[in-house]
Amino acid sequence: MDAPLRGAWLRAGISRDGGPLLETGHVVWLQSGDLYADSRGFAGTTSYDGERITFHHDVGTPGHDVGVLRAEGTGMIETGVNLDGSTFLEVWTPLPDGEGPAGSWTAEGTQTVRVGSHVVHVDAAGHGTHHVLPA
Repeated sequence: MDAPLRGAWLRAGISRDGGPLLETGHVVWLQSGDLYADSRGFAGTTSYDGERITFHHDVGTPGHDVGVLRAEGTGMIETGVNLDGSTFLEVWTPLPDGEGPAGSWTAEGTQTVRVGSHVVHVDAAGHGTHHVLPA
């Protein structure tokens, strides 16, 4: 499946190379149209070739992620291969308060995406921050 056109997602866990599903940090991915921002410090555009989705890192940490998304209940499972050949499986759950305004802005090497009350900002140096706006 292609990335949703809109979504606020919290990573519930990651497995690397078939290892255990763990979560060691607060990782948020916001998607608005074909633009996304990830609190790990990268943002950019998504593309879909009918089989795989690519998250192009246009801002922040260089690279790209190529994987396959599938729905599982209200969440999503992403599987793929990293640039170094290692594999990953990530479990994403929807964040509350993702309704309301959505949009994205790119300026001077930064990208900011808002979905509902959630905002992720990524700067050119690869620093990502997640903010929750007051209701």
